[in-house]
Amino acid sequence: MALTTDPTAAPPGPASPDARPGARPAPPDPGSPDVVPVRHYARWAAAAAVIVLVSQFVHGLATNPVWEWDVFGAYFLSETIVQAVWVTLQLTAYATVLGFLLGTVLAFMRLSSSPVLQTVAWSYIWIFRSIPMIVQLVFWFNLSALYEELGVGIPFGPVLWSVDSNSLIGTIGAAVIGLTLHQAAYAAEIVRGGVIAVDHGQQEAAAALGIPRLRQIRRIVLPQAMRAILPTAGNEIIGLLKGTSVVYVMSIGELFYQVQVIYGRNGRVIPLLLVATAWYVVLTTLLSVAQYYVERRFARGADRTPPPTPLQRARRSVRGLRAAAARRDQPVVPLKPLGESR
Repeated sequence: MALTTDPTAAPPGPASPDARPGARPAPPDPGSPDVVPVRHYARWAAAAAVIVLVSQFVHGLATNPVWEWDVFGAYFLSETIVQAVWVTLQLTAYATVLGFLLGTVLAFMRLSSSPVLQTVAWSYIWIFRSIPMIVQLVFWFNLSALYEELGVGIPFGPVLWSVDSNSLIGTIGAAVIGLTLHQAAYAAEIVRGGVIAVDHGQQEAAAALGIPRLRQIRRIVLPQAMRAILPTAGNEIIGLLKGTSVVYVMSIGELFYQVQVIYGRNGRVIPLLLVATAWYVVLTTLLSVAQYYVERRFARGADRTPPPTPLQRARRSVRGLRAAAARRDQPVVPLKPLGESR
């Protein structure tokens, strides 16, 4: 059998000079343009200006005697301030839980096909979003001036049981009621927005399978709606945490009220305001971290491989640094020349 060869193929022989070991690389093509990275002079100037401004601000915090950091350190963890922080957290927790429970009910009332429920829910949201929070708090604080007694009985008939308004609703109770009713109006719109973001075909498929309406909402609609609800809800809770400072008009010993009382006695206004600011920053940071992990948990259905958390990234970086240090500490074994027997 005769072998045929391709006349256009290169003849057999040694490899090209560029492929031999130790060969010099081919000179660059004189016709190809040189690639020069873009210089972002404006970006560099802006970054330098920001660094200078931040450095000046930090330097002022450290050197300005008006801040009185010794007074700040003396009051930051004092018993009075810590108790006031606890009162602030209690008001925030009560108003958040009760407000979102009532807001969820109002949201589904607005989504109901009943015109009566829709009208009542819309009217509630309209009224309580129109009245400032401080006005609502003062109103509930003075509820006894409008109703001296609160009772239970037959509608438009005799009262079977009654109690004095002041004994039933104290100062803390009035604050919780005011914050809850105010928060529920905003929570209703947050929940409603998350529910309508869920594809309506999910409910139709659940109904076709014979799943009860309440179970559809609890097991299908709300878990999917949480991805749209959580970012706005977290922002609203953080706003509520800071909004609890308005209950100072009711003389409740929360954080801002106690700070006012203390600097009213000793005149150290700036360091005491800095104490309140630092505590609000700490509490807001903790809520933001909790919001991040809750959002990450509810995102598992849409993102099966979520990105690593900051803590996981830090651990991965530490492991990488340890591995690199271990490789550097290992002794280097010289390679034996070719042809030398083992």
